[in-house]
Amino acid sequence: MQIDYVQFYVDDAQSLRDWFTRNMGFWAVSSAFDAHTQHEVVRSGSIHFVLSSARTTDSPVHHFLQIHPPGVVDVAFSVGNLEESMRCAVSEGAIVLQPIRQDQQQNGRIKWAKIAAWGTLQHTLIERTGLTSVLPQAELSMSHLDCYPINAEYFKEIDHIVLNVSIGDLDSAVTWYQNILGFEAQQRFEIETNYSGLCSRVMQHPNTGIRFPINEPSSERSQIQEFLDLNRGAGVQHIALQTENLVSAVSTLRYAQQTATCGQANLSFLQVPSCYYDQLCHRDGCLLTQQELSAIAAQQILVDWQANTPEAILLQTFTQPIFEQPTFFFELIERRQYCIDQKIQHAQGFGEGNFRALFEAIEREQLKRGSLNR
Repeated sequence: MQIDYVQFYVDDAQSLRDWFTRNMGFWAVSSAFDAHTQHEVVRSGSIHFVLSSARTTDSPVHHFLQIHPPGVVDVAFSVGNLEESMRCAVSEGAIVLQPIRQDQQQNGRIKWAKIAAWGTLQHTLIERTGLTSVLPQAELSMSHLDCYPINAEYFKEIDHIVLNVSIGDLDSAVTWYQNILGFEAQQRFEIETNYSGLCSRVMQHPNTGIRFPINEPSSERSQIQEFLDLNRGAGVQHIALQTENLVSAVSTLRYAQQTATCGQANLSFLQVPSCYYDQLCHRDGCLLTQQELSAIAAQQILVDWQANTPEAILLQTFTQPIFEQPTFFFELIERRQYCIDQKIQHAQGFGEGNFRALFEAIEREQLKRGSLNR
């Protein structure tokens, strides 16, 4: 099982397509529409995002946006045997939204089905043979677009996707993903600050390593609870995009914002206080040179490593919410390679040492919005 694509329901698919190409270095690769809905597909590396907006009031996008803000509605997974995957899911109680369908295309065949997940989230399960279009709907008219980013691709794959659920629902959501899709529960984290907190459980697929952390709030003023209130229910809070050189990628993205035409600079990042870097250089096991630390601090990137493997360095930063409501944002992450027992490994974890710094950075934004009361 791998992440095949992620679908967003948004107000204007074409405008968001241009936002991704202009601000994130994605490629606009295809466009499609049916009687009621417009779809735009953007890509970076193996990442495919489907951006859908309503053409008429009969579109499912229109009905969704009457209740919820723009955001992720479907995380599609590619599977080796769709019939077997659906049989297992249904036997464990999965609700089928769309039974198995198939389409014989010019250079391949695609089979897909859709199940209801947590809250309004859905999962399309897809089996592909040969070369097939990203979208599985045969009735859509696909056309190639000559719309490319100015810069090279920064992001190669999705590192993880984070789902927020209501307080008290974490264990049930963990069980759902275990039984329905075969994920396994890994690390458990609990974060508390002076204002709020969260509890998180990392789900990982045993065959492919797909990571799917699930969060629940531990207080009424938690950033997770603010998301649930504004989103009007459970949903995907952020997607982590993996890059090979985070400092370079963020530097380029920031420069693009500085040189953008007036009215186009609409990608910004969470701010990290300078005291974070004063503490970082004195942390046990720090192997970063002063030059590296200065470059990291200049781009306000968070850094983490484990005490027993300080060479396994993880770098991460977070964008501000990309929609009008402060619900969905991106994490940008780099997992540096290191050698252990003569084998090349990548840094693991999720920046546990940065959780408090991240949580407090988000709380500062909540204070600006007035949603977190001192």
